[in-house]
Amino acid sequence: MSNERPKAPRYRGGRRGMMLVFSSPSGAGKTTLSKRLIMHHPDVVLSVSTTTRPPRPGESDGEDYFFVDHEAFERQLAADEFYEYAKVFDHYYGTPKGPVEDAMSEGRDVVFDIDWQGAKQLAEKAPRDVVRVFILPPSMKLLEDRLRKRGQDSDTVIDGRMARAEAEISHWEEYDYVIVNEDFSGALEEIELILKAERLKRARRPWLRGFVDELMKERR
Repeated sequence: MSNERPKAPRYRGGRRGMMLVFSSPSGAGKTTLSKRLIMHHPDVVLSVSTTTRPPRPGESDGEDYFFVDHEAFERQLAADEFYEYAKVFDHYYGTPKGPVEDAMSEGRDVVFDIDWQGAKQLAEKAPRDVVRVFILPPSMKLLEDRLRKRGQDSDTVIDGRMARAEAEISHWEEYDYVIVNEDFSGALEEIELILKAERLKRARRPWLRGFVDELMKERR
């Protein structure tokens, strides 16, 4: 009898991807962490939103946003083609279902850089696919210092951002994971661990059913 270990069968479909949602107050580092995660993992992609605002210099349709007019957005909204949407300063922003579902069906994970309201809508629409991660600053003083070091905003604007930061942080308990971004490398390592653990969940490995069926047949 051969001692060679049998190879596990391969099943079409593989792993189902997930929606990996990052939220944080402005300046806490979620955008930088998201970009670094995507850089390290070719099978992780950033969600591209649809918006009615005009493109800014250097922005590309389908890469930065899907740019549409108000009428087209409202038609898509009426057809329930968005996971979540919001209206900000007279312009709509929404997450289209089609590209996200296509990516997850192909085994890719989709990263979202959105606030707590968007995260809540996503979790309500697709509870089995959403993993929510909240990024906290180590202190409010450090958060304010980060905003000031950008040198882009007035004191009034920064005060407004800090007030919104407090409102955003108040929703931290709604998330599956919470990371304190005191050290960038450490925070990124924790996110990598979350990604690995969530990918191993039974619900995201549909090939397991076929594998177990084959195991059971060996004794029949």
